[in-house]
Amino acid sequence: MATDLVRIRRALLSVSDKTGLVAFAQQLAAHGVELLSTGGTYKALRDAKLDVTEVSDHTGFPEMMDGRVKTLHPKIHGGLLAIRENPAHEAAMLAHGIAPIDLLVVNLYPFEATVAKGADFDEAVENIDIGGPAMIRAAAKNHADVAVVVEGEDYDRVLADMAAQNGALSLATRRALAQKAYARTGAYDAAISNWFADQNGESEPAFRAFGGALAQGMRYGENPHQKAAFYRSPEARPGVAQARQVQGKQLSYNNLNDTDAAFECVAEFDAATRAAVAIIKHANPCGVALGATLSEAYQLALRCDPVSAFGGIVALNRRLDAAAAAEIVKIFTEVIIAPEADDDAVALIAQKKNLRLLVTGGLPDPRAPGLMFRTLAGGFLVQNRDNAVVDDMELRVVSKRQPNAREMADLKFAFRVAKHVKSNAIVYAKDGATVGIGAGQMSRVDSSRIAAWKAGEAAKALGLETSLAVGSVVASDAFFPFADGLMAAAAAGATAAIQPGGSMRDEDVIRAADEAGLAMVFTGHRHFRH
Repeated sequence: MATDLVRIRRALLSVSDKTGLVAFAQQLAAHGVELLSTGGTYKALRDAKLDVTEVSDHTGFPEMMDGRVKTLHPKIHGGLLAIRENPAHEAAMLAHGIAPIDLLVVNLYPFEATVAKGADFDEAVENIDIGGPAMIRAAAKNHADVAVVVEGEDYDRVLADMAAQNGALSLATRRALAQKAYARTGAYDAAISNWFADQNGESEPAFRAFGGALAQGMRYGENPHQKAAFYRSPEARPGVAQARQVQGKQLSYNNLNDTDAAFECVAEFDAATRAAVAIIKHANPCGVALGATLSEAYQLALRCDPVSAFGGIVALNRRLDAAAAAEIVKIFTEVIIAPEADDDAVALIAQKKNLRLLVTGGLPDPRAPGLMFRTLAGGFLVQNRDNAVVDDMELRVVSKRQPNAREMADLKFAFRVAKHVKSNAIVYAKDGATVGIGAGQMSRVDSSRIAAWKAGEAAKALGLETSLAVGSVVASDAFFPFADGLMAAAAAGATAAIQPGGSMRDEDVIRAADEAGLAMVFTGHRHFRH
């Protein structure tokens, strides 16, 4: 049975991140703890004038093979794994000169950071830690007698417990540290295995694991009765996980989900070409637009559905300026996310103390590869990110009428937006702005009708008698299985359509487009989003 208090008499420290190391070791020494260490950690402690023993002196065996072999030794693992007060273990320790190690402090070689910076294969492999995970797992298994620390954030916790327990650590602390230790090695191994799968071109490895580090605890999930937390994965992709929150109250589960959807959508549009703004509600765009300025783009995006935009998320593809900020704060907005923000814009937003402002330092690349997963009962689905971009597709005009230049530009714009609308998705667009969006319906014709209705309501809000859909183009995330959805768009006033094609009734749909005088383009790519 585990003892509640374990006095810390000997500690082994071997860390790649030396932040806070010396101060922590000094406090351990003040408690009379004997210090063992390796390599760079040993040098840092010795330079700080601490009394420290190098592991090679402790084991009587030299470090070798460029440091690959140093802690893989019975005097290290025996000291970590031996069960105290077990007569057989005590006898073995005595017979082989193995001293107990009560505290292990290890953080792993920075494999994830090495891969994120674009290291080549050999450098990445050299940053796979072997001795560290072996020691961590050994110490965590024997948490009844040993404490293990895997990140500097726990230094203060350990020191506070030791101060309260006269140099000992409680069982509760040791168990909590053991849980974190196994989670850390699990996430580390997941990052390595997924990297190897990617390097080997394996889309279906026999085992698949994912891991992450806690970024934020939450009051609840999608609903108040659901518990939730936010974790960061090793992927270095600009967005909510890497963003800096400039101001505003804590982000909720739904805020994070919607903000991610918004930023991924707006990143489809090249910031060097046009300013772009996406307004998102419940993970669906309710308005997306291009403009000469962010202020112009925002006003055009808001025009599409000003009712739904209330309480929404606003994403921008350029540095937020004061003119755009002044427009955005005119209605209640939950979150603004942008690559950067001017000081004047920050000052304006600060007047709305609950409005969250996130800056990311860049835009995510819509073409970048990556993995997505979704849980099922008893398993999960894994797929590549939808990184298909309309500019890279072979567009095929299938109608008798060719789309004119304005229509083609709007077709590409609308198809970009449709990629980020929940299926079944229909998007009406005109002059680089959405004018009606239908999302998430079981029937594509219903999505088309809803989008047309939205365009009509937007016109009414502007005091116009003619629907905004008149003279627009329409995009569908998947093929029209029948002509009815396309005809609903034509009835709403659309003059051209873009869709993947591939239905067994394509010829019927093409014939209907020709009879209605519509130009129609096939992309050959579907953008389902469930």
